Amino acid sequence: MNRKDEHVSLARAFHQKTKENDFDAIRLLHSSIVTIRPEEVDLSTEILGLKLSVPFYINAMTGGSEKTKKINHDLAIIARETDLMMATGSVSAALKDPSVADSYTIVRKVNPYGLILGNMGAGRTSEDAKKIMELLQADGLQIHLNVPQELVMPEGDRDFHEWPQNIQQTIQTLNVPVIIKEVGFGMTRETLQQLQSLGAQAIDVSGRGGTSFSQIENARRKKRELTYLDDWGQSTVVSLLEAQSVTNLTLLASGGIRDAYDIFKALCLGAKAVGISATILDQLMSDGIESTIAMIEDWKIQLHRLYLMTNKATTAELSHNPIILSGAPKEWCQARGINYKQLATRK
Repeated sequence: MNRKDEHVSLARAFHQKTKENDFDAIRLLHSSIVTIRPEEVDLSTEILGLKLSVPFYINAMTGGSEKTKKINHDLAIIARETDLMMATGSVSAALKDPSVADSYTIVRKVNPYGLILGNMGAGRTSEDAKKIMELLQADGLQIHLNVPQELVMPEGDRDFHEWPQNIQQTIQTLNVPVIIKEVGFGMTRETLQQLQSLGAQAIDVSGRGGTSFSQIENARRKKRELTYLDDWGQSTVVSLLEAQSVTNLTLLASGGIRDAYDIFKALCLGAKAVGISATILDQLMSDGIESTIAMIEDWKIQLHRLYLMTNKATTAELSHNPIILSGAPKEWCQARGINYKQLATRK
């Protein structure tokens, strides 16, 4: 089976709709008085000049085979009909084998006027980035970081020393927004600061809680001997808490997003927008395009209610919502010296 097809099959097999994660450890304070009018609520947000009508998007998933071409085709329809930004999966496969390029270019063909992000690994150069941008006619680029995945992957990379130089050169070379993203292992404040020093202005912390690529790659190993790495890394919530002390950075969040409430909580923790992969893919593969569109439109309605319920008119204002932490995220803050009490009293 094609590796990209294996990834899709395993991601669905391991996906748990009701799986608990650190978003369950966040509580919001209720206020009985709401002074803004419903028509004043504005769900829009911005990522380095890219204007999104809602604060969530379809995050990088797949591409590189006939099966994944169909998935990308359907995801592009969903993005077009719901006005969501969409990121393709890693386009490296098309650089290696031009015959599979249409499994990525189908996205622009189906959604000619939408916001589209290309995606490549940090092992790729700025020249590769230019080729991807031209191939997809993309509006921006994601550079993904996936060391644990590569090390568990039987045929993965083992040398990552050129990644910082590649990231810096690509950011300097491209004249479009560049987003650095993890693939589900989360980030620390030290990592965020290191990426900032390379020129990164927008970072998707993409934490543990959703699809585990160490679990997926281990399932592809003959002995499956690395199961202890299934839950490696920091959760999305913990990663956003780590980012509280990092300034002048556009934060994005993904990993373990199950519904509109998780989106809302991530926005309250400082994310400008939230990427969703597994939940949308599972809905699409289980119930089809129309059902997935309906789910997304319902999320928009729910977010509107949540903004109104917390008396916030804009996405930017959500980062002032007081939140109470418990469980593992609270313990993490205590161990790492993160002022979680300040989050509970902010105004």
